[in-house]
Amino acid sequence: MIVFPNAKINIGLNITEKRKDGFHNLETIFYPVSLSDILEFTVSKDKTTFNNSGLKIDVPSDKNLVITAYQLLKKKYNLPELHIHLHKIIPFGAGLGGGSSDAAFMLKSLNNYFKLKLTTKTLENYAQKLGSDCPFFIKNNAVIACGTGNIFTEVKINLSNYFILIVIPNIQVSTKEAFKGINPEETTKWSKKLINLPVSEWKNIIRNDFEESIFKLYPEIKTIKDNLYRKGALYAQMSGSGSSIFGIFNKKPEITNTFNKYFTFLQKPLYGIL
Repeated sequence: MIVFPNAKINIGLNITEKRKDGFHNLETIFYPVSLSDILEFTVSKDKTTFNNSGLKIDVPSDKNLVITAYQLLKKKYNLPELHIHLHKIIPFGAGLGGGSSDAAFMLKSLNNYFKLKLTTKTLENYAQKLGSDCPFFIKNNAVIACGTGNIFTEVKINLSNYFILIVIPNIQVSTKEAFKGINPEETTKWSKKLINLPVSEWKNIIRNDFEESIFKLYPEIKTIKDNLYRKGALYAQMSGSGSSIFGIFNKKPEITNTFNKYFTFLQKPLYGIL
């Protein structure tokens, strides 16, 4: 079975409070994009194996979230041994949720292939054990995410008529590093009313709280954002805690010579991703 775990971007990100357990509550919009990895598995007559191509994964194979997802269901539903191959395209440490997507798609694929008949809610509960934003990729629809990023409210937002350009520098921002510069604000800023404003009005309204501190540490990321606006973006923002920056355009951007040294991905209008 072959599936294509896609990435997501965060539209806005507000840190609202630090919790007693050391984590933070936040509000953000998760929006799926078509940049994807490739995940394949077949039944094995021997033992379970995991292979990787594309971008190198710097964790032992038995610690990869795809294997962890498989082990969760294998233990409960007596699944057979598998040969698993992941072709990694979505860069790491970019705020795009690539690892979480791989794990969630593994859960969904096992459910479909072996006809486990698990409900969406059950799959989301398993995904929650793998990471805060893993449950998002079960339904894979735009949501307002609250709590630690695990409480979802579906929101009607459609960017299919826009070009979305994602630019990723060779910078990995650790979550710990990102939260060091945050001073939580307890006020709730997000509402469906805000997100339903025209994209051209988002620039001065919708913000990512991580940007201020991350831009000071890595000015190159801010330069990318500034250049996206210079290229005509209606809205540009860092996704999650970085390092990726995306721009939303109403016409195809001319990016020759501007972002040549970076990983770039351009999602075109009306591109079917799900």
